[in-house]
Amino acid sequence: MSERLRPGDTAPAFTLPDADGKQVSLADHAGRRVIVYFYPAALTPGCTKQACDFTDNLDFLAGHGYDVIGVSPDKPEKLAKFRDKEELKVTLLGDPDKSVLEAYGAYGEKKLYGKTVTGVIRSTVIVDEQGKVERALYNVKATGHVAKIIKDLGL
Repeated sequence: MSERLRPGDTAPAFTLPDADGKQVSLADHAGRRVIVYFYPAALTPGCTKQACDFTDNLDFLAGHGYDVIGVSPDKPEKLAKFRDKEELKVTLLGDPDKSVLEAYGAYGEKKLYGKTVTGVIRSTVIVDEQGKVERALYNVKATGHVAKIIKDLGL
């Protein structure tokens, strides 16, 4: 079971492939705040809703100094399909070996339809300009989550 992050923790560094197979690192965003959200699977209803919400609010968030990165265990080819089909503008990264998901506490046991299963825990970690965890939210809902983040950050 992976350890959950807490405010003040150093955000684990990562480099993962995006939808085009290009390597993207958390370090590429140094000096900016980053919303890193973890979702179970591209092209599923809840994950699509969440990714579309982030895309719809991307300019607003960027205007307030936030970059947005979505991470799932999907391979770049599936992420490219997801991005193109839904016209997504958020950066989508694939973590097929789940090492980043685990490092962020976003992979482990969860309840699904009353059963305990192991999988991706829908989570959002907000990283500050110095690479420290500002907020770590676990078991978030796909619907309404982006609006809640904007409200909680006072934007």
